[in-house]
Amino acid sequence: MRASSFLFSLMFLTVTLMINSTARADLSILDSVVTPGELIQGHAKLDKECKSCHKKFDKGAQDRLCMGCHEHKPVADDVRAKTGYHGKIGHQPCRACHTDHKGREKDIIGLDKKTFNHHLTDFDLTGKHKSPRIKCSDCHGKGQKYREAPSECYACHKKDDKHKGHFGKECAQCHTDGDWKQVKFDHSETRFPLGGKHVEVKCESCHEDPGYRVQPKTDCYSCHRKDDEHKGRFGSRCEQCHLDTGWTKVKFDHDRDTDFLLQGKHRPAKCESCHTKLEQAFKPAKTCYACHQKEDEHKGQQGKECQSCHNENSWKETRFDHGLSRFPLLGKHEPVKCNKCHTTKAFKDASSKCIDCHKDEDAHKARLGPVCETCHSARDWTQWYFDHDKQTNYPLDGSHKGITCVACHKTPVTRKITLSASCNSCHSKDDVHDGSYGQFCERCHVTRSFSRIKSRPGIFQ
Repeated sequence: MRASSFLFSLMFLTVTLMINSTARADLSILDSVVTPGELIQGHAKLDKECKSCHKKFDKGAQDRLCMGCHEHKPVADDVRAKTGYHGKIGHQPCRACHTDHKGREKDIIGLDKKTFNHHLTDFDLTGKHKSPRIKCSDCHGKGQKYREAPSECYACHKKDDKHKGHFGKECAQCHTDGDWKQVKFDHSETRFPLGGKHVEVKCESCHEDPGYRVQPKTDCYSCHRKDDEHKGRFGSRCEQCHLDTGWTKVKFDHDRDTDFLLQGKHRPAKCESCHTKLEQAFKPAKTCYACHQKEDEHKGQQGKECQSCHNENSWKETRFDHGLSRFPLLGKHEPVKCNKCHTTKAFKDASSKCIDCHKDEDAHKARLGPVCETCHSARDWTQWYFDHDKQTNYPLDGSHKGITCVACHKTPVTRKITLSASCNSCHSKDDVHDGSYGQFCERCHVTRSFSRIKSRPGIFQ
């Protein structure tokens, strides 16, 4: 005991003398004398550099020097930001957990993997991550510091990504850590919100690509073409008529949504009656003739404006005004049935000439020509008026005034009357002169009587 005390006193005296004699010299010799043991393998290069970790007479400096090392800078950043394990465990000296000078093979980290609380890190273990089948080494690679393990899903699960990166690397936006098949994807945030019966549809019904790399088209027809009972006649914009709650529910109103009101017999007509061709899509022709040409009994002679006479209730209901035609119905023509004059449905085949309808009633036997309206009106055949003096260039006077028409008009004519105005054309057989005085009877005779001769001086000179 006395020997030990003596040696300690001797050592203390020696150190004191050395300090006093070398106050300005390097104290590395002293450091090497009082070192408590070998450093760990990672610090082996600092065996003779005590000042790298210690500051004489200042224990508080040890933490600053420790975390000031470039290798420990990330730890210092965590402590300042209060992130990561070192930032969340609260302030305490480094040596409280990591004690050095224990020898080259000593593990001064002292991590107990079984009791380590992962909640104190930036990546809490939840869902399948806390399964006992998950090993630390599954995330913390060999030779990698624990804090360097990635916290984003894609870094570990890239090989599990069926989308092949098409949806980016933020797996947690859709998937949960309980199971890949459990998703929390909100389709309403896409350009195709799910409504109606689309909500019940399985993803793969629209997304044929299991990786979702190929985005399906959002128009109805791309998926429902096979369901189109219209066979394309109404185009491919199904949503204009149908709802996503069911094909049988429609919102289309022909009167409201188009410029062609369905009236009369058009209302109960089936859609395909008008929408017959694929190329017509939503815009079939709106003219009557486009749909009803085959029903046109007029054979096009009345034009294509069917609505000028007919209405949507029935072809037989007409509103034709004959007064606007080239043959207004007057007098006894007004009550006459159409088919009396119009023997065919073409209508324009009917002639507007009186003689064509009344030839059998012509008491003149065509001797006065075919233009009946020259004398007669539509009121009655027996009511007629003709002024020979005003309407011809042959005034009737003398004995001509009392004779019948057929006395002169003896021959039937089919066109305009061209009867000669010369006396000889009618009285050649009455010429007692046998033509010796020529054919101009009126030079001597008057129309009152052949026996009366004009007597005027110098007439024969």
